[in-house]
Amino acid sequence: MGKSKTKGGTPATVALEKAKAEFTLHPYDHDPAAQAYGEEAADALGVPYERIFKTLVAETEGGLAVAVVPVAGKLDLKALASALGGKRAAMADAAKVERVTGYVVGGISPLGQRKRLPTVVDASALEFGTIYFSAGKRGLQIETAPACLIELTGAVTAPIGKPA
Repeated sequence: MGKSKTKGGTPATVALEKAKAEFTLHPYDHDPAAQAYGEEAADALGVPYERIFKTLVAETEGGLAVAVVPVAGKLDLKALASALGGKRAAMADAAKVERVTGYVVGGISPLGQRKRLPTVVDASALEFGTIYFSAGKRGLQIETAPACLIELTGAVTAPIGKPA
């Protein structure tokens, strides 16, 4: 995996390049009718669902927070709240998420958001040498080491995913 330069990159790719991080971009043809963006990316790229991570934003007692979980499962909101020292979390309103992150739903990256939010990466990410997640637009995935994502987002890891 080498450093991948991008022309007119997204805020996520710009953040990786600025950090001199090792990453690979994986573009694919996004189907506008697709509803399950992570599964679509996994199928298009031939990557197991466990290695493709979706970026979700939840409302917690402390405000908005980012959860990065495998597309193979769901977010455990109670586990997310606990990882952040709280008791409750609920999925945030999509319009608010787009406004705060600067990304559209289905293309939200944990990197390069307008406002840095507390981030929790599911502990299962550490089982892989590299993981995939949105590069900040539908039809483009970043592949990098989990440690790189954790470092650049200031994330904590916790078991926040649960089976679908």
